[in-house]
Amino acid sequence: MSTRSELAGASSSSEGIARAARLAFEASQLLSPSERVTALHLIRDELAARKDDILLANARDMEAADAEVAAGRLSTSLVKRLDLRTGDKWDSMLQGVLDVANLPDPSGVVSYATELDDGLELFRVSCPIGVLLVIFEARPEVVVNIATLAIKSGNAAILKGGKESSRTASLLGETIQSALSKTSIPSAYIQTIQTREEVSSLLALDEYIDLVIPRGSNALVKNIQNSTRIPVMGHADGICHVYLDESADEETALRVVVDSKTDYPAACNAAETLIVHSSLLHTLWPKVASALVSRGVHLRCDGLTQTALSSAKISFAADQVTPSQGSDYDTEHLSLTMSVLTLPSLSDAIRHINSHSSHHTDSIVTENDASASMFCRGVDSAGTFVNASTRFADGFRYGFGTEVGISTGKIHARGPVGLEGLVIYKYMLKSKSGKGHIASEFGVGKKAFKHTPLHTDVPPYR
Repeated sequence: MSTRSELAGASSSSEGIARAARLAFEASQLLSPSERVTALHLIRDELAARKDDILLANARDMEAADAEVAAGRLSTSLVKRLDLRTGDKWDSMLQGVLDVANLPDPSGVVSYATELDDGLELFRVSCPIGVLLVIFEARPEVVVNIATLAIKSGNAAILKGGKESSRTASLLGETIQSALSKTSIPSAYIQTIQTREEVSSLLALDEYIDLVIPRGSNALVKNIQNSTRIPVMGHADGICHVYLDESADEETALRVVVDSKTDYPAACNAAETLIVHSSLLHTLWPKVASALVSRGVHLRCDGLTQTALSSAKISFAADQVTPSQGSDYDTEHLSLTMSVLTLPSLSDAIRHINSHSSHHTDSIVTENDASASMFCRGVDSAGTFVNASTRFADGFRYGFGTEVGISTGKIHARGPVGLEGLVIYKYMLKSKSGKGHIASEFGVGKKAFKHTPLHTDVPPYR
């Protein structure tokens, strides 16, 4: 437990961090977009040059995490997210920096333009949000992903990773700041912090910080939402569904369900619940179940789906198919465990999903266009897919370069949040009259507004 003096010290330190971020943001607003692109290329090069040091730090984080798993204090699913050395993670991280650098600048885009009066023009122009506080768990590459998006979109960012990745995250942050020191962008534009006390203090500093983005467990997100006056954008659980409609094609169903569950079970876009139309209980369902079990998936089935498997005489270990509990349908397993139930209609499936999902991503397997349309319009989630794996719900796969997170809310941004989700807009009013315009000249018996649409191709100022 922190002492009062420790909390006071964290508060003072945090205010300095937040103030520095605000000043860095304000100082950077007149920089050209090309300067931001240059900074991203320098960051990519600096990361490549320090690869060995960064991966060594990651190895040490992994060793400590494995010890925590052995002691029962850390989940294996969290550790999988921590490792930066497996597969193509490192190369994908570096490529993501370049992908974002090559995307169009999201600032300065005109989404509305009108002429209010002769020589009086109004423009709605996209602009950065300001200072972001991003809090995440485990994945150290998030430091690079978010820093890249923040720089490209013109936002300053303060980043707090989980203690499990503290060595890696700290070194990644230092590397990014080293690259920024070679540009006109202040080094304080991207900062990393280490302690929960600093986070608690920063959450009170709404005069400096404009948006909080938590990425992690439901408990983390809820705690953040309940601890700050600053707007919060993020998602809690990733309880995603796949629904097998009565017209589902067998090959499509097998491919979509297996991929949704097994491609990366620890991801928030992995499917956690399978809903089977009752007409498929003795035809398609046993084949799908067999495919899942062969991939090591543990099925928690309602009575009808379990009985159907017994009738089909499918061979599986006793612990691979077990009765479900009501709570299973509200659980993000993050492992090779899948909840299963059968329902008699698409309408029932939509009602179940809207009641139990986290409004992240849900998919239907169907050959019926009317069913596909009904599902996509009726399911209240950030992503509604047809005959496609839920694993496609990802900023990189959407073409965003990378993502700052996935938002399941309905304000400002929804789904994978890339560059466009990190800008807001302002209104610019420009008078071309030699003597300016004044509001008192308009009204009843006076001048009327023209409201003539203008082209949005070119912003009023850049």
